[in-house]
Amino acid sequence: MNALSHRSLVPEILDGLKADDPRALASRRDLRWINALMFQAPIMASLLRKFLPRPPHRILEIGAGDGTFMLKLARRLARHWPEIELTLLDRVGLASTGILAEFNRLGWSTEVITADVFDWAEGTGGERFDAITVNLFLHHFDDAELVRLFSLLAWKAPLLLATEPLRARFALAATRLLPAIGANDVTRHDAAQSVRAGFRGKELSDLWLAAGGRPLEERRAGPFSHVFVGAAAHAGWG
Repeated sequence: MNALSHRSLVPEILDGLKADDPRALASRRDLRWINALMFQAPIMASLLRKFLPRPPHRILEIGAGDGTFMLKLARRLARHWPEIELTLLDRVGLASTGILAEFNRLGWSTEVITADVFDWAEGTGGERFDAITVNLFLHHFDDAELVRLFSLLAWKAPLLLATEPLRARFALAATRLLPAIGANDVTRHDAAQSVRAGFRGKELSDLWLAAGGRPLEERRAGPFSHVFVGAAAHAGWG
């Protein structure tokens, strides 16, 4: 049995830093590069086009960070998906007025919610979305927490689409090359830990089933990414 056979969760350094800590600011810049190197935005855009053949009206992103990942998606999708109502949810309010202005220029309206995802999902009542997107966020939670989160989110939207770290030897080895892009110590630690806490096989499908939902797709996407799409049990998918 190798070290990556099972998920291993260790707190990531960035989660413990204040938003304005210089090391945190540098690490978030690194994360933009990492998202690009992992092709996360085109992978997520492809999933959205596949599973939402008609333009949605409302999208929720959880773990939205500073909004730059979703802005990359908006630039890819806005031409055919106009006038989206986008909600960016994160426990730390990081989206700048400049980022929000870019969404507005594309015709997307934005709402920023600063809250813990569990607190928000339990206390928000009957608010509904057409889809929930998640990027490099689910791996922060253990399996029991994910079942609880999935159970809550399934009532918020008919679809959840996730792009997460792939738990694989090659992906872990690639984190050793991060100094080549100038990644700081926070990023180097957290990237390796993200791989160890990432997903493979049908792990997210099993957790989605445990939460009462129906998995639609789960697979490896490229050398570094793992994708999952789940439908709420009441969403009408076959």
